[in-house]
Amino acid sequence: MTRVFSGVKPTGHLTLGNYLGAMRRWAAVDQHQADALFCIVDLHALTVDHDPARVRRLSRQAATLLLATGLDPELCTVFVQSHVDEHARLSYLLECVATDGEMRRMIQYKEKAGRERERGGSVRLSLLTYPVLMAADILAYGTVEVPVGDDQAQHVELARDLAVRFNQRYGHTFVVPRATHPAVANRVMNLQDPTSKMGKSDDVGSGIVYLLDEPEAVRKKVLRAVTDSGQEVVYDREARPGVANLLEILAACTDGNPSDLSGVYESYGALKKDTAEAVVEVLRPVQERHKELCADPGYVEGVLRDGAERARAMARPTVDEAYRAIGLLPAVAAASETVTGAAVGG
Repeated sequence: MTRVFSGVKPTGHLTLGNYLGAMRRWAAVDQHQADALFCIVDLHALTVDHDPARVRRLSRQAATLLLATGLDPELCTVFVQSHVDEHARLSYLLECVATDGEMRRMIQYKEKAGRERERGGSVRLSLLTYPVLMAADILAYGTVEVPVGDDQAQHVELARDLAVRFNQRYGHTFVVPRATHPAVANRVMNLQDPTSKMGKSDDVGSGIVYLLDEPEAVRKKVLRAVTDSGQEVVYDREARPGVANLLEILAACTDGNPSDLSGVYESYGALKKDTAEAVVEVLRPVQERHKELCADPGYVEGVLRDGAERARAMARPTVDEAYRAIGLLPAVAAASETVTGAAVGG
């Protein structure tokens, strides 16, 4: 089966954008059609100032929500990035293949570093280099497909470039991955700023629908969504971004088409009302399952433990081979291990 890898970063509460843009597809499609790994990429959360307790709390919540959306540990591998040492081991090797220029051209680095400097803060080195860690996340598993939104496509391209470069210099070691994109709601936008993505760590909370928002909070946020000048409901991402965002969300929730839906409504109010109800209904089973899982924390811990074990077994041969290929001396087994092995063999 095709190997698929994707992950969520515990830097904020997961949103409707995370669900419609990625997580729902993981549960409905990817885990059934591929050898799929889904990871809470907690090491990526350390690239900016953070509260350690909050990172741990959000990591657990993200794992629980992944399972609540329908991921089945019998069909796929769900684990936490920091529980598998191979990610960090491979990241340094890939840093030795990447260039400073490549890192500084990454769009997200430019944006995040710029915002940090505006606030008068310092920029962590890990913010510059974390795309290499992301490449390691992907390449360690022989990943073929990486389901991502448009904003992450540049990171997959970097993983491809590093894989090709490593293979050319040191011998074929890595599978060269490709990005895949869902057809609808590829990028859900902020309800108060429809030109910006609905991000987990945005300051404008009123424009973000979180997966665990109460139904009334969801309705209030959607009904207060920014629309556009004029009254006609037209699907035009450039000229009418607010209405287009609502149509895309409604289409994703109802398996419809944004263009077709635009002809159904004569007012923004009616569109908002139906979109709000559609979002409430699509989130209802996720929230109910999340509540059940929270009542059984031992189950979630067991899934993460078994997932890390399985992921480690998959990643280690590739990472060990990369160490050998790049010129590092293999570790010598400890004397106790040699004696034990000889005794077993005898």
